[in-house]
Amino acid sequence: MKGKYSFHNKVFKTLQVMSQKGNDVEKVSDLLKSAKRIAVLTGAGISAESGVPTFRGGGGTAVWKGMRFDKISSAEMVRSDLPAVWEWFDYRRGVLRACEPNPAHFAIAEWQERFESLTLVTQNIDGLHRAAGSRDVIEVHGNIHRSRCVNCSKLFQMSRDDVPHDPDMCKVCKSPVRPDVVLFGEMLPEGAYEKGAEAAALCDIFFTIGTSALVYPAAALPEVAKRAGAFLVEINPEETPLSHLCDVSLKGPAGEIVSKL
Repeated sequence: MKGKYSFHNKVFKTLQVMSQKGNDVEKVSDLLKSAKRIAVLTGAGISAESGVPTFRGGGGTAVWKGMRFDKISSAEMVRSDLPAVWEWFDYRRGVLRACEPNPAHFAIAEWQERFESLTLVTQNIDGLHRAAGSRDVIEVHGNIHRSRCVNCSKLFQMSRDDVPHDPDMCKVCKSPVRPDVVLFGEMLPEGAYEKGAEAAALCDIFFTIGTSALVYPAAALPEVAKRAGAFLVEINPEETPLSHLCDVSLKGPAGEIVSKL
């Protein structure tokens, strides 16, 4: 823990020196020079800058053939009408083919070579972090470009061009496959939150980027980091329920701000 105490001293001195000059981006950039362990949580906002729609109707409006988002994207629908679920997800995957990683995705991927440890947790299922080069991404809500057997749980990776999905049936047990994403009424992948929480408790700086901090349990990770003494940085165009907890809240597009850091 000696390294973490040294970093805390650096935080205190930096904020003292820069309290009367410089902006918050400069403060965070200076702290990053001595940080060793970084944890990042990203949400829909970072992918919105790549043109990824939320796919959610507003005010209870229908999003797919008269069905609400929480109906068509539910565990119940997998059991009752899996072809309809696949039709919906294939449509979404078709839209995502035109979306590419933005500067924020690429900058975070480059951080892997910059710091002793980088843990990236994302609530997004679009796969853009992986496309940008990030490794070992903790995808707490799954990945829309992956399918899973409903019987034996074997995973199948799909390319972004595999629309409609392939395969339809498991090549091992011949059972149907389903999207490997967390649907309404389902738990997170085993161990996903625990890995994120461990990284949050050990990091020097925790970044929350493009998330409203409303979807739990992932939204609890910044709180874990703060309790453990990490420096908490929020990057989001608007204020969120998390903003008051952060040491620094940087308002603006993630692609612009993360690149400056």
